[in-house]
Amino acid sequence: MNDLDELKRYITVHARGQRIPDLPALLDRIRTDAGDEPGSWVREWSDRGDRLERDGKLLDAARHFAMARFPYVDGPPRAEALRRCVAAFDRWRADGQGIERLDLDLDGGRVGCWAAGLDAAAPRPLLLVLGGIVSVKEQWAPTLPLFAKLGFAAVGTELPGAGENTLRYGAESWRMLPDLLDRLADRADVSRTYAIAFSFAGHLALRTAAEDPRLAGIVTAGAPVREFFIDQAWQARVPDITMDTLAHLTGTKRAELVAGLDAWALTDAQLAAVGIPVAYLASRRDEIIPPAEAARLPERLRRLHLVENDDTHGSPRHVVGSQLWTLASLLRLRGERGPRRVLVGGLARAARLADRLRPGRD
Repeated sequence: MNDLDELKRYITVHARGQRIPDLPALLDRIRTDAGDEPGSWVREWSDRGDRLERDGKLLDAARHFAMARFPYVDGPPRAEALRRCVAAFDRWRADGQGIERLDLDLDGGRVGCWAAGLDAAAPRPLLLVLGGIVSVKEQWAPTLPLFAKLGFAAVGTELPGAGENTLRYGAESWRMLPDLLDRLADRADVSRTYAIAFSFAGHLALRTAAEDPRLAGIVTAGAPVREFFIDQAWQARVPDITMDTLAHLTGTKRAELVAGLDAWALTDAQLAAVGIPVAYLASRRDEIIPPAEAARLPERLRRLHLVENDDTHGSPRHVVGSQLWTLASLLRLRGERGPRRVLVGGLARAARLADRLRPGRD
């Protein structure tokens, strides 16, 4: 069972990113994380998902079911919430959204994906979209048709152990990405692969970029790189929800997890091998990723574009600005120089300025 205060605190950035309305009222009704009774985390989120599904608002329903299974499946109620999340999203995307389902058997397990723009006859540059350890692919998949319109073959998936990904998470999990590229090579130009990879997915992408030349650029935010994994004093301060989720995805106990985290740290040699452009969004008051991470990245990554928000992990007070920054960064990494990049970049800067001038608002 998770700490209820932490659940309510860390769901905020995800709920805002999913455009979920009336969040304070919903959270006020939640009194426990135990079971599936009225007033429980899973029940209150799922009840609203039920109503939305009955009203035919399938995408909104899927978003609420995704929040119900947050941060990870720990028993039947959250497993059912995940099942309903995927089912509602599947029904929504089947109604002409241009999103297809992929189930890929990789080394170690099966990985579920949503995709748009895959084309064997005219393969496009590949874009991988992944969230962190508490995210599911259905949170990002609605954006895939947009990326397809921008000229990408866009594939959204999950970290090992998250959502429907049956792989076990560990220090060598980066190998999932090259394996995934191999499986997509017949329908996308994987020699030009970009990644939008948030939080721990950013760590996975950077580790892959040190080994696989097919990665051409990475956009990430709040990614652990080295300091998070080696600073045990910092780890002792990290919220339980993060450490418990890591322990669950890796199939280890907390003590065993902490003892082995140093094996995950990217070495200076590995970071020096990342010769591709990397856009990194950091939060100055991040309580999960230590400040030393962003402070030392300019010394370690040759082609780094670093932006910082005065915010906590995930920048919950900068959701709109962060989303626009992500799109602008992707266009910049691809080398686009036209009016579209100018427009999106200007909107991103304006949104970030508005966030600074009006603290607490998106």
